[in-house]
This record gives sequence, C-alpha cells and structure tokens, in this order.
Amino acid sequence: MIKKLVLPMVGILLLGSCTTTKSVRSQRNLFSGTWSLDNIRYENNTGNFQAVLFNDAKDICFEGSEWFFRDNNSTGRYTIKDGSLCSGGIRRIRWSVIEPQQNYSSQLQFKFIDDNYKDISGGLGYRLNIASLSEQQMVLKSNANVDGELVTIVYEFSRK
Repeated sequence: MIKKLVLPMVGILLLGSCTTTKSVRSQRNLFSGTWSLDNIRYENNTGNFQAVLFNDAKDICFEGSEWFFRDNNSTGRYTIKDGSLCSGGIRRIRWSVIEPQQNYSSQLQFKFIDDNYKDISGGLGYRLNIASLSEQQMVLKSNANVDGELVTIVYEFSRK
C-alpha cells in the first residue's frame, strides 16, 4: 500500500522540479527570434573601456552582431561580421533563462556548442542579467572587475 502511494508522489515531485515557471516560459518566448546587438556601453565607472567579450572578440566586434534564439530546443547563434579587428563568423550556443534568485533579476545563460549540439567550452558558460525584455527591445547586463572596481557592461538589442 505504501509503495502505491510513494511512487506516484516521487513521480509528481520529479515532474514538478523539471517544469519552468510561467515567468520563465514567457521570457523564453520573448527571446525567441532574431535580434541585433545595437550598442554596448559601460556603467558604474568612468573612463574608456575596451573588453574581450565571452572570451571571443573585442566589444566593438559585437556591435551590429545578429543573435538568434530558438526556444523549442534552446539553441541559437550569434554572427559577427568580418573586419580588420574582428574574426567574423557564426558562433552556436545553447541557452536558457534562469529564474530570479532573491533580489536578482532573471538571467540569460549560454554556452558554446558545435554543429552537433555538443558542448565545446568544457562546461564554461556565461550569464547576463535581464534588465528589460519586450517584444522589440532587450537590455542585458553583466558585471566585470576592472582594476578592483566594478564595471557593468550593458548590451542593448532590438528585434529584427
């Protein structure tokens, strides 16, 4: 009798732990599609900054890059244009939206994958705070430490 009660309860708990909240599903749906990274700027500090983002390319290379998110299988890509300072091309990613923790916003999380959807970054990934997200605009933020001081990198996107 106890086995008949315990097994369904364990199944319900496991199923419940795999589901996403309504807020996360809504955000995933808003991410879905093609975006242009229009501007990168820095907050919380003064001076001129230049950064290599996501261990990939200089910040200037990302301006004008195209980002695509597919929500049905959590894959996507971003494309950087080839230039004198930039090694252009497509970078494939697997992404997700992380639920907010206490006093924090939701986050976009991604890592690099190959054409066969296999992790190529040894588990290394990136998280960006979702500052705002709508049908047409998206602002993501990440923090970096420059000479012991906090700098916030702001990524401003528009839907294509």
